[in-house]
Amino acid sequence: MKYRTVWLSDMHLGTRGCDALGLLEFLRETECDRLYLVGDVIDLWRLRREHYWPQTHNDVVQKILRKARKGTDVVLIPGNHDEFVGNFLGIFGNIVIKKQDVYTTGDGRRLLIMHGHEFDAVTTHAQWLAYLGDIGYGMLLAVNRPLNLVRSRLGLQYWSLSAFAKSRVKNAVNFISHFEEAVAHYAQLHHADGIVCGHIHTPAIKPLRGITYYNTGDWVESSTALVEHFDGRIELVRWRDRQQPLPVALDVQDQSALLVTAS
Repeated sequence: MKYRTVWLSDMHLGTRGCDALGLLEFLRETECDRLYLVGDVIDLWRLRREHYWPQTHNDVVQKILRKARKGTDVVLIPGNHDEFVGNFLGIFGNIVIKKQDVYTTGDGRRLLIMHGHEFDAVTTHAQWLAYLGDIGYGMLLAVNRPLNLVRSRLGLQYWSLSAFAKSRVKNAVNFISHFEEAVAHYAQLHHADGIVCGHIHTPAIKPLRGITYYNTGDWVESSTALVEHFDGRIELVRWRDRQQPLPVALDVQDQSALLVTAS
């Protein structure tokens, strides 16, 4: 499939939870003029604690580099787990490293692109607590793997324990809501029509504060990407569910059209 632009984030290469095989499939089956890597591509936090780098993770990096060599414009925006990349801002062939970017869609909308950890007070002001939370998240993922192995043998769909926990814990729900409001307000201050971010591993397309909020999700649990068609329409692709008869998330403009039709 050919797209104008693709946004990926939170791959967390270097961790056992990374869906590297799914990511490789996605990269092989899609082409785009521009590819945004919106932070946490490589998980330096986890690599400091555990050396884990299988061939599939190396293959993902090589695939991205090959796309760049063949003419795809690759824009890399550092996240909190790969903050070391921020020391190398600049242009390297067809790869550009920026702290954030402003992108104009095919239909003329201005989108602010950033990872989003800048709005996480825990990450920016209490990193030790963020590390502790990362360990707890890793434990949930470790439990999730054998659980979903059993589910797959029973013919059941993938189920995320950590996503279930986040949806049931009031503080986590409030954090996501506050995060979305904060980034939407930031986009307003920059006179953008929308904002694309990652960080919280919760894929979404929704209207907020008069702008459109896009979250790419992740490649640990949701295996999602944002894609822009050549007419400017943006969709949230759920790669893990591609064989299931589930609708993809529509751009806000498409949602409005459906509401008008329904009324």
